[in-house]
Amino acid sequence: MPTDYRQYLQPETVSKLKGMELRARLVVEGFIAGLHRSPYHGFSVEFAEHRQYMPGDNIRDIDWKLFGKSDRFYIKQYEEETNLKGYLLLDCSRSMAYHSGAPISKLDYAGMLSGALSYMMLRQRDAVGLVTFDQKIRRYIPPRSKSGHLHVLLSEIANQQPSEQTDVGSALHEMAERIKRRGLVVIMSDLLDEPVKIISGLKHFRYNKHEVIVFHILDPRERDFAFGGEAVFKDMETGEEITTLPFQMKRDFARQVKAFSEEIAAACRQSNIDYHPIDTAMPFDKALYAFLGKRERLY
Repeated sequence: MPTDYRQYLQPETVSKLKGMELRARLVVEGFIAGLHRSPYHGFSVEFAEHRQYMPGDNIRDIDWKLFGKSDRFYIKQYEEETNLKGYLLLDCSRSMAYHSGAPISKLDYAGMLSGALSYMMLRQRDAVGLVTFDQKIRRYIPPRSKSGHLHVLLSEIANQQPSEQTDVGSALHEMAERIKRRGLVVIMSDLLDEPVKIISGLKHFRYNKHEVIVFHILDPRERDFAFGGEAVFKDMETGEEITTLPFQMKRDFARQVKAFSEEIAAACRQSNIDYHPIDTAMPFDKALYAFLGKRERLY
C-alpha cells in the first residue's frame, strides 16, 4: 500500500469540501458554532474537565480549591462547552486489500473517506480520532481538534498494511468499552463477518448513546460475481481455495450478498444507525458528496 499520505486528501477534494459540513444528527455531548445539538441547557450541566485559565474567562468558573493546591488558575469546563468527538474506525483486515472490479482496493477507498472526514471535522473545530482494527484494535489515536492533528491521522492511514483475519464484532465491542463519552462513531468496513456479531457490536455503541455511521464498502465483483470462465478463488484471510465456474453460482451469490446487506441495513434502521452501502467503482468524491447531501436533507 502506498505510504504517501497526500493521496488520501487531494487538493480538488479539499476545495469542494470547504462549503460542506458533517453535522451530528442525533443528540451528542457538546456543540460548536451551532453545528451540533446539545442535550444540556442553562447551567444544569455536568463537569467535564479542567483547562488553564485564559484572559477573558469568567473568574466565577475558576476552581479555587485547585488553585490552592497548584497555585495556578484553572477553569471548570462543562459538557455543554466541549466539542463533538468523532471516532473513525477503519477496517484493516486482509479482505480490505481486495480489488478486481475497481481501480483501488477497499482499504484505499476507506482511507480516502477517512482523510476527507478528518479534514471536515477538524475544519469545524471538532475533535477526531482514528481506530484501526482487524481481529482486534490495532491502533487507537485519541480525538484531537488541533489542525496539526490532520497530518498525524493521514500518516497513520497511509501506513496501514492489511493483515490478519476479520472479527468486526469483537473489535466494535472492544472500542465501545473504551469510549466513555458520547460522540460520533464512523465505521468503514466490508463487514465480512457474521451478521449477528456485527449487529451486536453496532448496538453496543447505540446502547452507550453514540451516533453511528456505517460505510459498508464492497468491490463491485463482490456484489455481482461477474467473473468469466473457470476460476480459482482464494480466501484472502484463510488461504482456502476453491475451483468453480462463476456463471453457475453468479445468481445465488448475488442473492446472498443482497440478503446479507439488507439484514445489516434493517438492523441499522431499527437502531437509528446511518447505513451507507458503497461500491468502490463509484468515484470517491461522488460517493462522499452524495452521503453529505443525504445527511443535510435529513438533518
